[in-house]
This record gives sequence, structure tokens and C-alpha cells, in this order.
Amino acid sequence: MSYDFKDLAAFHGVMVFCEQRQGELMPTDFELVSEARKLANDLGTEVIGCVLGGKCDGMPHDIAGYGADKVIVCEDPRLEKYTTDAYAEVICNVVREYKPEILLFGATNIGRDLAPRCAARLHTGLTADCTSLNVDTEKYIQFLRENSTIDVDKAKWNYEDKGLKMTRPAFGGHLMATIICPRFRPQMSTVRPGVMKKAEFDEAKAAAVKVEKFNVVLDDAQLKTQVVEIIKESKKLVDLIGADVIVSVGQGIGSNVEEGIRLAQELADILGGVLGASRAVVDAGWVTADHQVGQTGKTVHPKLYIALGISGAIQHKAGMQDSENVIAVNKNPDAPIFEAATYGIVGDLFKVLPLMIEAAKEAKK
Repeated sequence: MSYDFKDLAAFHGVMVFCEQRQGELMPTDFELVSEARKLANDLGTEVIGCVLGGKCDGMPHDIAGYGADKVIVCEDPRLEKYTTDAYAEVICNVVREYKPEILLFGATNIGRDLAPRCAARLHTGLTADCTSLNVDTEKYIQFLRENSTIDVDKAKWNYEDKGLKMTRPAFGGHLMATIICPRFRPQMSTVRPGVMKKAEFDEAKAAAVKVEKFNVVLDDAQLKTQVVEIIKESKKLVDLIGADVIVSVGQGIGSNVEEGIRLAQELADILGGVLGASRAVVDAGWVTADHQVGQTGKTVHPKLYIALGISGAIQHKAGMQDSENVIAVNKNPDAPIFEAATYGIVGDLFKVLPLMIEAAKEAKK
């Protein structure tokens, strides 16, 4: 199989590794395919989904509905349960055969394990935990204009450059770094779940999908691990990404942490939502990391986001700015969080929050 990672002209298409667990595709797959469709449209190329498993019946239809033109199906009993060795071998063989110019993975536990191993075998670069992807320079400039302090109008740009511009948090989320891979292919990145918006499902697109079965070749002698049993952890983690209502707390609860969290949780329960938090709250150990919203936490898109005592650092705003409605409560009238708020309340959260709770109770009667 001829494969030269430096022959840039030989690579075409945007490929997405579509992760499945126990026969079900992950929500991140649909976000990635939707984003891949945008990139492919800018490049004038196709979107290729790639799914591995024991049996993948029905999966190509679902993947195509969000924008894939073609789905590569890799079926083998040894792929039913994820193992690093088997999946890395098959993915790399698929890439050598189809030569995509871009290869995307979800930044899930599996994606974070699999992507770097594939990148090393394919002799290319990998940008991990991306929050923005662009190939069109004008769209990238607009992204910088909205999300950075760079004077883009004074910078020099190569508008012919169609290389993938992969942006991710750096230095603990205090900076945003854009990374490129100009000399090798494919250009690879893992993308944080919840960052990219899922497109509307297109049944016509799903029905027209082209499915190609890939000949899986695995040598049992190369497979160093075997999954004997999968035991799901009983601990229930907070589903921030799927929540319609999030009530988040910040350093403003510091004068009475226990009471602040109790009140915020009560409001979240009344509204049918979940408790979120800023990074400062998580770093202080007041709540666990699964509650964190922001560039180094979860990127969320709820219908209602309530920010209590959160100043609104750029890292936090980046994680919640696409919320449909934002209510911010802060004693500081100049707090940056008000810039992202639909409604702002200047006041002590310990006085405002009980009133919000009573109003929510009355509204539910």
C-alpha cells in the first residue's frame, strides 16, 4: 500500500472517527460530522465517516444524516469492544487507503487514547482538545476578531491558505493557541465534546449514503490486550452538555460556600437543571470537576444559564456564551459576565438567590 505522508496533493477529504460503545454511536460523532461538513464545503471535498465494531448495522445511516457523504465500515468480532492496539491498527490502515487530508476524533476517553497513537504511526501531528477549527482564512479572521485581542486588520494574511487552523486552550486556559500542520498529512485533531453544534438531521442525505466495507486485517499476535469484562462505574456524573438549564456558581459564594452551593442546587432542582461551576470553584475543591464550565471544563449550550457570583473571565465565557438565555448575578456592576448576559442583576447573590427560588416555586404552581 503506497503511502507518503509528505505528498500533500495525494490527500483529500475530511474523515471522522465515529466512536461507538456497545453498539451505540456517541453524541460527539454527530457534532464532529456536522463540523466536518462545514470544513469540507470550504475545501470543496467530501466527508468520510469511519466506524469500527463487531456489527455496525444502521450506523452509516445515522452518520450520513449529519453530513457524511460516505461511511467506511470496519467490522470484526475483535472490534466489538475497544482496545488500543486493534483500533489503532485498523484506523491507520483506513487512512493509508483513503488518504484524508483531515482526520477528526472526539476528545473522549477513547479518542484521547486512540488519536495520539494513530498520529505517531502515521508520522503526522495532532492538536488535542480543540475548541475551534477553520480552513477558510476569512472565517478564521472573524473568529479571532470575536474571540481574541489580536488586531487582525493590521496583520498580514494568506487568503489562499486552506490548511486546518486548530485552536485550543493553552497554559491552563489562560491563552488560546492556534496550531497548524503544514508539512504532513493528515491534519489531525481531537475536538472537545459539546463545542461544535450538531446540524439538523437530513433524512435524504442519510438515505443516499455510500457505504464501503473495509477489509479488516488483524494479527492476533499484535493484539496485546483483551477486554474480559466491562464494569460501569456506579458514580453518577453531572451531564452539563445535555442540560437545558444550568445554575453555575463562582467565587462569589466564598463567604459561605456550603450555603451558596445549597441554594444554587435548590434553584437548579426546581428548574429541572444541574449545578455548574467556574474553574476557581473547582480548583478550590468546593465542587467536583464534572461541574466545571469553561475552556478547561465543559462547553455548554443550555436554554438557560444562570451565573451566580461569576466574574466572567474569558475562559468561562467561552464555555457558555452560546447559551440561549443568560441570567447573571454579581455585586460588581462592571463584571465582564454582564457582557454575555441576557438579563443582569447587580446584587448580593445570597439575597437575590432566595428571591429567585421563591419566584421559581411560584411559577411552577
